[in-house]
Amino acid sequence: MSCSNLGAMRIAAHNFWVYDFIGWHGTHLYYGDRHSMAITIVVSSQVWYVYGMPRKTDARARAIATAERLFRIQGYTATGLNQIIEESGSPKGSFYFHFPRGKAQLAEEAIDHYVASRIAVLRKISANTAGDALNFVQQIFDTFAAEMVASDFQYGCLMQNLANELPALDADLTKRVARGFVDSTEIVAEHFRGCGFASARASSTAAALVAAVEGARTIARLERTPAIFEALADVSVQGWAAPEGRPGFEVSSRRRRR
Repeated sequence: MSCSNLGAMRIAAHNFWVYDFIGWHGTHLYYGDRHSMAITIVVSSQVWYVYGMPRKTDARARAIATAERLFRIQGYTATGLNQIIEESGSPKGSFYFHFPRGKAQLAEEAIDHYVASRIAVLRKISANTAGDALNFVQQIFDTFAAEMVASDFQYGCLMQNLANELPALDADLTKRVARGFVDSTEIVAEHFRGCGFASARASSTAAALVAAVEGARTIARLERTPAIFEALADVSVQGWAAPEGRPGFEVSSRRRRR
């Protein structure tokens, strides 16, 4: 049996485990260890014998999560593939099976995962504060401040970190980062429109809020304190996030209740 006949083969074992071919040598096919142990399929003229354990379906997800974490902590350029492979526990063979374009493809998927998670958080906050612009702003600052504290002030924004390294990124990564900011900012603008803001004001307020959060993360990492988030929450609800014609509405009482 020639290698060309095996290139895209998937082998089903007797108990319906499925294995993906990624390499062979002589009469033995080797399946890179994205399973819990290496899989060897011994080829004879009549029978295929499969030895090994069922695959770990989270191997790919671990690589994406590890890349996302490292990109947030140390940036894109400073994060090498060897570090990602080592910390995710992925052997190189299986890594390139999942990400044949290497680091750039992994970064694309890390961005997509990060943006989806960020949008989910914003949507949840929006649902919990429907019609209430001030509480929406307060919860956004509280949520991102809590994340900074939980990460011991290590995590920056993945999109911000990559945006700061745009010359090192390819066109697809740059577009993904830009789209991530646009999509997440639109969730914020949508909430403000639901609070009665005019469309133009909702968009500008959302852009200001997103910029404030990104800047606050940078300062919080440097100072190792969430104080900047509290300061921005006070300022924002007194001005640009207050209902039209009512600056400072309920600010004092709201802050006293916290």
